[in-house]
Amino acid sequence: MAQLLRVQNFTVSSDGIGAGEDQTLERPFGHVDPARLHSWAFATASWPGRTDGGGSRGIDDYFTRDFTHNIGAEIMGRNKFGPQRGPWEDHEWQGWWGDEPPFRTPVFVMTHYPRPSFTLSDTTFHFVEGDPATVLAQAREAARGKDVRLGGGVGTVRQFLDADLVDTLHVAVAPVEYGTGLRLWESPDELLDRFHLEVVPSPSGVTHHLFWRR
Repeated sequence: MAQLLRVQNFTVSSDGIGAGEDQTLERPFGHVDPARLHSWAFATASWPGRTDGGGSRGIDDYFTRDFTHNIGAEIMGRNKFGPQRGPWEDHEWQGWWGDEPPFRTPVFVMTHYPRPSFTLSDTTFHFVEGDPATVLAQAREAARGKDVRLGGGVGTVRQFLDADLVDTLHVAVAPVEYGTGLRLWESPDELLDRFHLEVVPSPSGVTHHLFWRR
């Protein structure tokens, strides 16, 4: 079975914005409030770290629970890993996620400034330079036959879409509007020349957009 490159649970506003500008250590999403954007996933029973036994059990929970299914590696852009730009000045920085990152697979961080790999719990971060096809080949080898998840951010997803390497996308469109920021699309119709699309509304207010190759 072919290894797929999958975008999963990637959330944008109703005007297509997936993150804000002016990212800082204190504001990983810039001026965009992630609590508003991702509230559909935070409210589910399967959200990692939930300990109260509650949460929703519907379609939003299905997608949250499916996040790790058959994933053997993740690719992300440097800005998803952290706020630093240019040469690495602080090798002590090990990501936003603390000692237990949620990925549980090898993670390939795309950067023009490679640095040594390191492991936290069951996640190993590799810092790699190369075009999307080169990085995808490395991730597929590490995934050992499982699929590869393309985690973002917005610019990284666009790179892989432009290189025609993405096989499936799940994009949740949240009922908020930001006006400015990093935009995945002007309209999901932009992808219909290459992908089938099924749109599934949720009681939470988000609309799940499911794309797969034609």
